[in-house]
Amino acid sequence: MRLPVVYIAGPFRGQTQWEQETNVRIAERVALGVWKLGAVALCPHTLTRFYQKELDDAMFLRGGIELLRRCDAVLLCPEWSRSVGTRAEITVAMAEDIPVCLTLGELARALREKGFHDTQGLYGDQHGPDHAGKAD
Repeated sequence: MRLPVVYIAGPFRGQTQWEQETNVRIAERVALGVWKLGAVALCPHTLTRFYQKELDDAMFLRGGIELLRRCDAVLLCPEWSRSVGTRAEITVAMAEDIPVCLTLGELARALREKGFHDTQGLYGDQHGPDHAGKAD
């Protein structure tokens, strides 16, 4: 049985290196929630965090979009709306009919609706806290 793959979308860049690293850590926390849910988290933040200034940003952005297209769902990080890149990712996901979710509860429902069967009981009827720690 194939595991669902979930793209983590949220701010990456920051005004300072510290702000960028904080964004990466937030995305990692969201990704861990996806893994705990029983799905595979694809967190682009962690794939390129040390490659900045090695290539033009456009290559990383195009690569992220390509990865997103291969995923079963998108889970948004807190403060996603302040990211131009995340808003573009949402547009692509919607055009590709990929569910975009704000909480782990929404993600669990979207995965069930896409036909993923939860053999571990992790996302069947879960209504736990979302990635920001608030109930959904």
